[in-house]
This record gives sequence, C-alpha cells and structure tokens, in this order.
Amino acid sequence: MSRRTDNRHRVATLCREATGLAHHTCLKWAAAGLITRQQPVPDAVGAEQRTFESQLVLELADRLRHEQVDGAVLGFTHARPTRSGLVLGLHPATADAVVAAVLPRLDEHYGGLRGVPGLRLSPQGGEWVLTRARGEALVRLVHPRADWAPRLPGHGDGLTQLWRSHRHGVHPAEEAEERRWVPDSGGALLSRVLRRPLLVNAAGTAHGWANTYHHGRRSLVIEWCCAMDAPELESRLRRSGLAEPVPRTSPEAGDGRADPPGRISLGGASLTVRRGPCGDARC
Repeated sequence: MSRRTDNRHRVATLCREATGLAHHTCLKWAAAGLITRQQPVPDAVGAEQRTFESQLVLELADRLRHEQVDGAVLGFTHARPTRSGLVLGLHPATADAVVAAVLPRLDEHYGGLRGVPGLRLSPQGGEWVLTRARGEALVRLVHPRADWAPRLPGHGDGLTQLWRSHRHGVHPAEEAEERRWVPDSGGALLSRVLRRPLLVNAAGTAHGWANTYHHGRRSLVIEWCCAMDAPELESRLRRSGLAEPVPRTSPEAGDGRADPPGRISLGGASLTVRRGPCGDARC
C-alpha cells in the first residue's frame, strides 16, 4: 500500500468513526480531496448553515437530555455531512422528541420563545426537512422506517406553535431572537459537534444517556460516567478536526490560546467534556 493510499484510509477511518458513514464512502471523499487529515469531516460552508446547525445542537442538548435512548445523545445515530447541507439519522425512539424540541413555539404563560427561531418543517421527496423561514439553511432527517412521519404538537398548554401559525413568515418574537445570534460567532465548533454524532454518542455508551446542557449560545457541556475517560474522548474529538482553525478571513478563526483539559474551544465557542462519578448502584 502506497503512503498516499494509507493516508487516505486513515482519513476515511476518522470520517467513519465520527459520522457512521460507510468506509468506502469516506474513502471516495478522501480521494476526491473533500476531506483531509486536518478536517476529516466536511464543514458546512456559509455562516447561515453553521449558525442553524449550532442552534439545533444547543436546543437538543437542553431539551433532550432526559429523553436520550441507547446513547443517542442528541437524538441521532449517524450523519452524512456535506459542504452544502447535512443529513442526520434519527434514533427511532426519540425521533418525535427531536422534532418537537426544535420547532419554535411561544410560551404564552411565562413569555419567551422555545425551539429554534425561524425553523420550519416540511416533507420533501419522502424525507422531512428542517429549513429556515428566511434563508437557505437546511438539515434533512432520515428515519429507519421509510414511511415515518413525526407526531407533531398542536396548540395548547399555553404554547403557540409558531411554525404552524406563521408558515410563510416569521413571528416578531422569532425576529427578536434571531437578532441575538451573530453569524459565525462560534458557529464552526458547534456545527462540527452536530456533524460528529458517533463521537458525541460515545459519552452515552455505558447507561444510554449523558448529561448535556449549555451556557448561553457559545458553551456546550457533555457530562457522563462509566464510559471512556474524558481525555480519550477529547483526543478523539480533536483528531476529528473539531478545533482545527477555519480560514483566517472568518471571525471563527482560533485565537491560538491553549485550552484547559476537557475543554475544546474555537472562535469564541467551547465544548466541555467531563466524566464524573457514577450514582448507579448496579455499577
């Protein structure tokens, strides 16, 4: 095996271990130059797509943490990331919860917006697609069952489903929330987290779940027990290109400062991976 071929196989292995794609698919991407040793998982191109993917990550980390099954920490079992978009494989047990978590709704009792502002759901070509009411960002969802359709929530319990009532426009509450998101402000790091579901899911292999939460819009935390050590997961995430600098023309470029153990940062955003003691008496 030539050195070039061997390097391509190494890149393809990193891609497969992060996304769950078939090795031959990743190998083709490596041969075509779509992935490299520095970035073995394709990045999203464009601030809008990266911001959209970041919003999905943070919302799912917050809303799904008590509903995770089989270690699908953010609700996904595999990914097909490309530069123009992203396809995510849903875990069948939490597929409906994933969709419900990200749909924008207005809390009439306590005020405030839940879900991803401006997100809309639509069927396209036998698949369900998450899009923006304005713009071109897009994430496709695939389910193990070809005829799957999500059980969609309706109005009630003090919640107004904005994705229903404003299908062809944006509610003022969504507009206000969207203005708080600065394009490219840490979008690369959190978008990359969504594109590496198998590495994220490694935190949930022992008990089928992990504790996930965030601080604001730039800081994601994943905590677990009994799975692999935190330095090992951090190392795998870094090998997958999670913290590789983006082009210096982007505000997301790294600042060159070293991270403390367990923390991976880029462009003002951070991911903290932390293993703690187990409270399960069966362990």
